[in-house]
Amino acid sequence: MKFIKYLIVGALFGIVMSKSEAISWYRIQEMFRFQAFHMYGIIGVAVVTSAIIVALIKKFKIRDMAGNPILFYPKNKSTARYLIGGILFGLGWALSGACPGPMVVNIGYGFMSFGVIFIFALLGTFLYGVVKDKIPH
Repeated sequence: MKFIKYLIVGALFGIVMSKSEAISWYRIQEMFRFQAFHMYGIIGVAVVTSAIIVALIKKFKIRDMAGNPILFYPKNKSTARYLIGGILFGLGWALSGACPGPMVVNIGYGFMSFGVIFIFALLGTFLYGVVKDKIPH
């Protein structure tokens, strides 16, 4: 029962993703072909919302549920890490038709082919953990 809040937030996330059509392979294809603004609008709203929330957390020094301060650390600004990571993520997104959030929502909708994609996403995460000390950061 202590994880029920995560289940509720996950279910709400899935509902929002499906109602906004962000899980649609067709919408993702439109985005990568620059044929529609739909997905760019969703991503843009998410980025702006996140920026506002981070600014509010910093301004009002909001704490987490355990009472600990929420800290933001500066990122190391190297071009190679973002280019390589972005290309790999974008290729996976374009080839599979889903990024991690919609991937799980599609599994919930019963599209079991996304289970294979999910397994390979987990494998990629594991491989990153294995080689992360050997790649540029």
